[in-house]
Order: sequence, then structure tokens, then C-alpha cells
Amino acid sequence: MSFITSIYKKILERPKLTLIFLLILLSLAFYQGKKFQLDASADTLLIENDPDLNYLRSVNERYGSEDFFVITFSPKNPLNKSNIKDFNNFVDEINNFKWVSKTISILNSPLFESSDKPLVEKIKNIEYITSDGVDFDRALKELKNSPVYKKLIINEEASIFGIVVYIKDNQEYLSALKINKDLLDKKQKKQLTSDNKIQFEKHSIYLEKLKKQRNKEYEDYNAEIRSHILKYKSQASINLSGIPMIVEDLINYVKKDILIFGSGVFIFMLITLWIIFRDIKWVIFPLISCLISIALMIGTLGYLNWKVTVISSNFISIMLVLTMEINIHYIQRYKQFQNLYPKKKETELTQLTADGIFQSILYGVFITIIGFLSFIFCDIRPVIDFGYMMSVGLIISMLVTMILLPSLIIQFKPKITRQDKNKDSKFFRNLADFAINKKLLIIFSSIAILLASFYGSSKITVENSFINYFNKDTEIYKGMKLIDEKLGGTTPLEIIVKFKDTSNKKDSNDDFFETSNSDEFKDSYWFTNFRTSTITDIHKYLESLPEIGKVLSFYSVIQIGEKINNNKKLGSLEMAILYSKLPDDVKKNIVTPYISIENNEARFSVRVVDSNPDLNRKELLNKIQKHMEENIKLSNDDFKITGVFVLFNNQLQSLYKSQIQTLSFSYFGILFALFILFRSSILSLIASAPDIIASMLILGSLGFLKIPLDMMTITIATIVMGIGTRAGIYYINRFKSEFAIHKDYKKTIRACHETVGRSIVIAALTIIFGFSILVLSNFNPTINFGILIGIAIFAALILSLTIMPLLLLITKPFKNG
Repeated sequence: MSFITSIYKKILERPKLTLIFLLILLSLAFYQGKKFQLDASADTLLIENDPDLNYLRSVNERYGSEDFFVITFSPKNPLNKSNIKDFNNFVDEINNFKWVSKTISILNSPLFESSDKPLVEKIKNIEYITSDGVDFDRALKELKNSPVYKKLIINEEASIFGIVVYIKDNQEYLSALKINKDLLDKKQKKQLTSDNKIQFEKHSIYLEKLKKQRNKEYEDYNAEIRSHILKYKSQASINLSGIPMIVEDLINYVKKDILIFGSGVFIFMLITLWIIFRDIKWVIFPLISCLISIALMIGTLGYLNWKVTVISSNFISIMLVLTMEINIHYIQRYKQFQNLYPKKKETELTQLTADGIFQSILYGVFITIIGFLSFIFCDIRPVIDFGYMMSVGLIISMLVTMILLPSLIIQFKPKITRQDKNKDSKFFRNLADFAINKKLLIIFSSIAILLASFYGSSKITVENSFINYFNKDTEIYKGMKLIDEKLGGTTPLEIIVKFKDTSNKKDSNDDFFETSNSDEFKDSYWFTNFRTSTITDIHKYLESLPEIGKVLSFYSVIQIGEKINNNKKLGSLEMAILYSKLPDDVKKNIVTPYISIENNEARFSVRVVDSNPDLNRKELLNKIQKHMEENIKLSNDDFKITGVFVLFNNQLQSLYKSQIQTLSFSYFGILFALFILFRSSILSLIASAPDIIASMLILGSLGFLKIPLDMMTITIATIVMGIGTRAGIYYINRFKSEFAIHKDYKKTIRACHETVGRSIVIAALTIIFGFSILVLSNFNPTINFGILIGIAIFAALILSLTIMPLLLLITKPFKNG
């Protein structure tokens, strides 16, 4: 420590050189800041290395699933034969976009019931709603009652029409993803050779380049399709949805949040500092310190290729708030020494300040870092990165504050003001007397809060709706809500059923398939009663569930076949003939997405109504799993439930474990660090007591207010522990110094409340109001984060100045002699 002190003294002796060095670092940071990146891809909301994600990608590869936009088109006048031309033009222009592979809408949905022609002719010459001679009203009625298209591209009232816009696959990117997955699998199994490691490193750079290119392409696609929608807004109410649109909007939200949070907190701090200090130098110095810390952090993120996500989008505001807190404690201590020793020079005063507060700042930052590092136990990559990001940011903030702030003070010599000389405060004196005289009230209130919080925390849930992550006035919410209510749900769920070899279970028509030499029937053997009845039973069960919106499977095709067969049940032979006669383009759209003869499996494409208030994802998946095993008589190896719904549920269910692990690491890590600092288990517990109660209060509030855990709320309790314990360190370290002078616990409490207590209140209020800026976000978890962390820090503030001094008074850990 003496070596560090001597180096620090030499730095303070050369303030001009220090400022020049920081300016050089700042210029490097600006250069590296050009590489600063945002990432709001779907992968940032999922569990890292989730095996269900890898399986889903393999399913998408087998069935040729492409990314897509969903557009809802609600014409201002009912759609009829005379005005369908506008809708046709709207869709045709989309089909002409270079990046669109195909669209699905009522315009290219085949009709089978809208004419009285023979079945063979209907199949041979497929008609559509815009075909010549088609009865428009009859066609519209068929589509809105179609097992395939109802609640998919048309609602029950035929007032809302969906257009699914598929994006051409980027084969280069998909191939790179596949290679990356293979290399990751080898890495996980520790099978990477030295050549593989070199390949992995090069491939990661290549994949990153492709991701950037793809993100830019999707940005352009969003801009083009939104521009197209604007042209038709006078004719219809049009909403855009789909993962590419959600990702693009999330990126825009992140950009907006960074700008608003950063500038909002900065402006607030400017006003707060003026109210507190009423001296332009004491306003400018900490603001410069904060801005340089942020600039260096952004440069570091660019250099390390660390991407900012929705979770870490508030890192600037958090860094500003925490850097300002360090600055406020330093300035308050400096001003106290300036008041005590008015004749000492700035170099001596800054050295005295550093000697008096450096240990508190160092351990305060270290303990906050422990809180943030606890996020490594979370399974969600952006939360882990947020922990690392803030840990690095705090180190930068501490170094900049401890070097820059005293250098500025020495160089520009701010003077003591009349306000600084008048340090007596009735508020702090009364608060000290309250802590001393109201022992029972404070103790029983703290116990009551703790017990209520434990009870409330037992009611915490993880059930959350993705749609509810967004404000109701956002385009994401409006589009998803409309699709949820009118077009069969938003969250995809996939079920893959693998059939075993059934060659020993021949149907009566199997001999026909075996003796037929025609290529026309080469795949027709697959349509046995066993397979089709299994598919039918599963489909009907899924449709019966209230949480499920739209279900698509091969049974949907069977239903169409039975309708055009005069509502007669189709046997294996009829299904085989129907399959063989269907045109390839129709087969590609309504059959091959739901069966894979080559892989001997069937696929069920299900959409869940995400906004259903009674939806419990875990219970729904367990219910489906149980039915498949007990009623359909399939073994666990015969089917797999997957899809975005499963991935989102995995993420939600991991939050329980993550909350317990992060909080446990934070509690024990902070207690251990406090023990190293104070060399006393009693002082360690006293310093952490306010923040343990405050963090439990937040968990209890989540339960009582029925706010489910999400990627943001799981971080609050740990952040509060890390930030709040700093107040305990400042207070107890100051208590030691004051007790050595007063030799009396009550006098020491009053002295601490007048000095460090003032700093704690100012810093806490700065943090609270700083986090309040987060309510301006469009992302509801960020809003909850800002509100709840403000409540927790306020509770920690009150407890730090009541229960903590009271515990010191009761336990008397310092000797009078």
C-alpha cells in the first residue's frame, strides 16, 4: 500500500502531465469507439448453448424455414371483388422486392371448394381468389373457414388479412453458422485440435463479418417494407411484425435508450450538482470525470468487440450514476478537510482526502464489482456480459476519479464557500437522535420488513409474456397483439414426431403401393392409417387447448381433402393419390412443411396466444408432454417439443436458478470482502445489514406486486447489495475515525451523520433520481428496473442511517481505550 501511495503522490505532483496523459487516452478511446456495436438479435434473449436452440435450427434446416415478416392488412372498406386490386397491388410490389423469396396471402392460397368442377380438374387447374370466373364471396368464405388458412392469413370476420413475407436465405451465413456450431461442439467436448483452434479463431472473425452484413441487410429490408406500407396507409390499417422487425426495433430502442438515459442523467446531475455545491468548478469537475469515464469505457467496448444489448443498454446511465457517487464522496471529504485546514495547499488537501477515503472507495468499488460479477452464474449471455461490462466500467470510473479529480482541484484551485462553512444541519441531527432513541421502533420495523419480504419472495413467478415487455403504443406491441387476438397467436411452438419402422404393420392398401411401378406413387407408401391417425389425434388435442391459437399439420391437409371429397373420410389410398396429384407449388406450401417422408417424421406448427393472461408456459409444455406419452402412447424418443416458445420458457425457468445463484454469490462474496476490510464478523454483518434488508424488500415487492422475474429484474437485488454496501463502508470507516476523537458512541453517531451521512444522502439521492430516467424506455423490464432499484436504494439509505448506527450502538465493536 505504501508503494501505491508513493506513486499516487508523484501523480498528484504533476497535474498538468496527468491531464495530458488522460487526453491522449481519450483520443485513443474516441478512435476505438468507432467499433462500438449494438446487438439486439433474438440470440441475445436466449440461454447460452441451449441444446433446444441447436435442435430448432436443425428442424428449420430440414423443413426449409426462412425468416419472415408478418403484415396485417385491415382495409377501411370491406374487401370485395372490385377493391381487391389495391390489396393485390400491395402484395405484388412486395413480391418484386429482390430479397423476398415468396409471400403467402389469400391471393395465392389454392381454392378447392369455390367451384363445382370435378375433383381431378380442381387439382389439375388450381384456382385462386383472383382467378377468372371464381365466385369471390364463395372463395372468401372458403378461405376464412379453411383448416389451413383460417386464423393464419385471414380472420374469422374476413376483416383482417395476413401477409407472410419470406426473406431469401443467406446461404453463406447459414453455412458459416453450421461450421461454427460444429466447432463449438468440439470445443465443449474438448476435442479441438491446434488446427481447429486456429480455424475457430479465423471463422469467428468471418462469422462476425457476415453477421454485420446480415444486420445491415435486415435494416434495409425493414426500411423498404415500412416505406412501402406508408404508401397504403390511407387505404388500410397496416401493422408490421415478425422477428426481423422486432430485432430492428429493439436496436432502435437500445440506441434511443443510450441517448436518452445518458443525456437525461447528465442533465439531472448538472442541476443536482449546482443545487448541492453552488460553485461552477464543483459542477464541472465531477461532470468531466464522468464523461471521460464513459468515453474510455465506450473505447474499451469497441476495442474488446463487446456488444451492447437490450440488457446492457443502460450501462451509460449506471456508470454515470456510480461515477458521480464516487466523485461526491471525494468532494465532500475534500471540502471537510478544506474547512478544517483553510491554510493548507490543494496538493496537501488532496493527499489528506485520498488517505482518508481511498480505502473506502477501493473496497466500495471492489464490493460493487462482486455484485456485478455474480451475473456469471446466469445462463443468459447478455446478463453475463453486463456483469463483466460494469466491472470494467467501475474500475475505469475509480481510476479516473482518483487521478483526474484531484488533478483538476490542484490545477484550478476551487475555494471554500460560505455554504461549506455552515455544516450544521437540523435534519441530520434529528436523524441521528432518531437512530439513538428509537431502538425498538427501528428493530421491529426492520424485522417486519424482512419477514414480509421473505413471504413476498415466496410468491415470485417467472411467467412473463414477451409482448408485455413493450409499451402498448409501440409498433411491436400493436402488431403482436393484433396477431395474437385475430390471427392465431404469435409465439411459435413446434412438435416433431418420429415414426418407427412400421413395415410389419401393413395397411390393406400397402400391396397396391408395393406393386405399383409408377414414380407417381413412389412416396405414397408413407400414408398409412397408423401415421395419419397419430397425426390426427395429436392435432385435435392441440386445437382443444385454450392457450393454443393456430395449429397446422398434415391433418389440416387431410381436412381439406375430406371437404372436397364430400366430407367423406380419406383412406390411405385416397391420401396417397391426393398427395401424388397435387401440383409441386401447392405441395411445397401446404404439405412438405408438415411431413418429411425422407426422415419418417411429422411436424406440427403451433402458435401460442402469448397475451393470454392464464398462460403458464411450463404447465402447458408438461401437459402436452404427458398427453403425448400417456394418451398417444409415444415414448420420449418418439417426439420432441421445440420452437421459440420452448426457448423462451427455458430462459424464464433459468431465472429462478440464476436469481438464487447470483444473490448467494453476492451475499457471501460481499460478506467475505467486508471481513477482509474490517477484520470483524460483527462489523461485516452491520455494514451489510441495510442492504440485505433492502435487497430482500425488492424480492418481496416483486412477489406482492406480481412482477415476474425477467432478464432485468433478476439483477436488481444483487446490484443493490453491491451499490448499497458502499454506504456501510463509508459510514463505518468514518465511524472509526470519529470514535477515536469522541470516545463516545452517541457523539460519534451524531458526528458521522453530520459528515459522511450528508455524503451518503447526496450520493443515494443522485443514484435514485439517476435511475428514474429509465422510466422513459420503451422496454418495460428497463422501466421496472429503474423504479425498483430506486425504491431499494432509498430503503438502503434510510436503513444505513438508522439500523446501522443503532447496531453499532448496541454491539459497541470499538473499545474506548
